[in-house]
Amino acid sequence: MNGPEIHISFAPGLRLFVAAERRAGRTRVTTDGVSSLGHVVESLGVPLTEAGRLLVDGRPVDTSHVPAAGETVEVEDVTRPQAVPGAPLRFLLDVHLGTLARRLRLLGVDAAYESEDIGDPALATRSARERRVMLSRDRGLLRRRELWAGAYVYSDRPDEQLRDVLERFAPPLAPWTRCTACNGELTEADKDAVRERLEQGTEKTYDVFAQCGECGRVYWRGAHHSRLEAIVSEAVREFGGATAL
Repeated sequence: MNGPEIHISFAPGLRLFVAAERRAGRTRVTTDGVSSLGHVVESLGVPLTEAGRLLVDGRPVDTSHVPAAGETVEVEDVTRPQAVPGAPLRFLLDVHLGTLARRLRLLGVDAAYESEDIGDPALATRSARERRVMLSRDRGLLRRRELWAGAYVYSDRPDEQLRDVLERFAPPLAPWTRCTACNGELTEADKDAVRERLEQGTEKTYDVFAQCGECGRVYWRGAHHSRLEAIVSEAVREFGGATAL
């Protein structure tokens, strides 16, 4: 490029996205004189889903602002909790985030999940069609223009991923109300109505059941319940919600 030179700095939380030489503070960038500030920020590695306010010489500007020579740009972190106006808060997760999807569903959060790699264009299209926040660790996917909304998942550890999403978006929690397999809503089920779906040992031992209205899967408080209860209790203690089935 051979155009206006600007000075740009990134909030500490965004520095993992940029080249090492830009992580210490303000650095010089030569622009082409016609590209928007949003384009410049993304060209330096930061998905706009992760950028908060853009300040030019201390004043907020839109991503469409075209930088002029000598301007000083500050890219802030997204404000937390992050508001997502325009639709009920719900999520779409890519193929690499299956454990996070199941844990969000365990907490009653609407979390659609693609168990197969359907490709970035299809994921972005579904995000826009269903107005879901796309959760991914794929920076390229989060830069696709057709996305309705998106967020980078910063950790590769499910416990940290869950805490990050709950802190960032503060979704209402309603544990034990969604099917962890398909995201459908659960309702109380009469034992006689689900008896044919139960193994003999389960039928004799348990009396309280719930069933998914979408896939028909039956749930009860079995041997695995204590592990799931620990996940739910920690999330509710930190982020609020109800624990009743």
